[in-house]
Amino acid sequence: MATGPRVKETATTSTESHAAPAVPSRRPFQGDPGLPQRYRHRYVILAVCCMSLFIVSMDATVVNVALPSIGRELGSSISGLQWTIDAYTLVLASLLLLSGSTADRIGRRTTFQIGLALFTVGSLLCSLAPGVGWLVVFRMVQAVGGSMMNPVAMSIITATFDDAKERARAVGVWGAVVGVSMGLGPLVGGALTDTVGWRAIFWINVPIGIAAIVLTFLFVPESKSPKPRRLDPVGQVLVIVLLATLVGGLIEGPRLGWTSPAALGLFVLAAAALVVLVAVERRRREPLIDVRFFRSIPFSAAVVTAIAAFGANGAFLFLNALYLQEVRGMSPFEAGLWTLPAAVATMLVSPLSGRLVGSIGTRVPLVLAGLGVGAAGAVLTTIDATTPIWVLVVAFVLFGFGFGMVNAPITNTAVSGMPRAQSGSAAAVASTSRQTGVSLGVALAGTVTGASAVATVGAGFAVDTHAMWWIVVGIGAGIVAVGFLSTSAAAKRSVAGIAHLLDA
Repeated sequence: MATGPRVKETATTSTESHAAPAVPSRRPFQGDPGLPQRYRHRYVILAVCCMSLFIVSMDATVVNVALPSIGRELGSSISGLQWTIDAYTLVLASLLLLSGSTADRIGRRTTFQIGLALFTVGSLLCSLAPGVGWLVVFRMVQAVGGSMMNPVAMSIITATFDDAKERARAVGVWGAVVGVSMGLGPLVGGALTDTVGWRAIFWINVPIGIAAIVLTFLFVPESKSPKPRRLDPVGQVLVIVLLATLVGGLIEGPRLGWTSPAALGLFVLAAAALVVLVAVERRRREPLIDVRFFRSIPFSAAVVTAIAAFGANGAFLFLNALYLQEVRGMSPFEAGLWTLPAAVATMLVSPLSGRLVGSIGTRVPLVLAGLGVGAAGAVLTTIDATTPIWVLVVAFVLFGFGFGMVNAPITNTAVSGMPRAQSGSAAAVASTSRQTGVSLGVALAGTVTGASAVATVGAGFAVDTHAMWWIVVGIGAGIVAVGFLSTSAAAKRSVAGIAHLLDA
């Protein structure tokens, strides 16, 4: 029934996942009377894709700033607030790979529109949630839609901009949107929460989502992969079980008791799911996660770095939202304003990191990232209820610098040495690792500080965070070590050693 523009699928090879598909061998706008219109509207298509990235990326920082207000109005415990964040990131991490292959199979525009609709409806439902349990459920609806939006949008962008220079500029704009959304998120979330209420942070997604749906229908052509990946339902279920039980055990462990049958059962189930997942995926011809990738030291290093760095970021945002508002007595807007230096530093440093990776490789950016994150953690181990605000700003800038440095090396290291046909899958696993890291970071932060077991935090919470900040110091040191390991001679040999397997 769709009447929007359509595009003939060119004879190209999909990159196996939701990451960028292979570049067409000819301009895809020739030979079809409908395609020149698509070419003229390529920047409208870019704008639509960036709109989707903007609302999904901003949603994380917006919600973090509003957590104390949500907790007070809905009478939620700290563990409930953790689930408000982790329900979203867990579902997103679990479904990214599936959404990419689904888009290749049923159509990228169709999948993108469904994702936009689910995210928009989920946002509206979140704004109407009568309790924290319902909010968690509706956040999961948001996440299902989010998993269909950003990865598929990247495929649409790379298919639309077939010229290498134009594509590079388009991807650069796409990446800049992340920094802008991170910078605006705390301010927008704080301002809306202060003036209208926390429910307004979800309302803003609705008109943007509706506009994106209409523009997608009018301007984005449909396309499918000529060789879509096979579905892997067993692998998908095992990934969901693994992530849900591991994060669930970390969040609920303090409340249930670490030695309780329920808590131990969650961790045992997570371990079993991991073992079975590896066994099953090794035997599949087209697995959801190709375990052979992990024989590559650079790839394994990228996954570990993504989980660790984004785990530190998840903990950083979660703990500081509680500290600034519940301990320091700031309003949501004030809290957002004081965390802005971290977002600005990330936004400014990210392009520099990309240029460093392109010119001298990943070692220096990773070392700088580790030093920045570790130094920020070290400063934060000294905070209490009356720490001078300039000390916090120094820590926030250091963290933003380190986090801004780490993203480009993760993607580059993940695809290092991979055949072109496998690079999309490798990048997809790295993206999944980022979301997994956020989930684990938020869960671990609540567990280490003891906040998961209480309803509210007091002045002593500042000192309680020190243990988590020491873990962040360790994460920084680990990133530095990975910077050397992933670029070593042994790492290069490990990539060469599996090349013949991946080409097969």
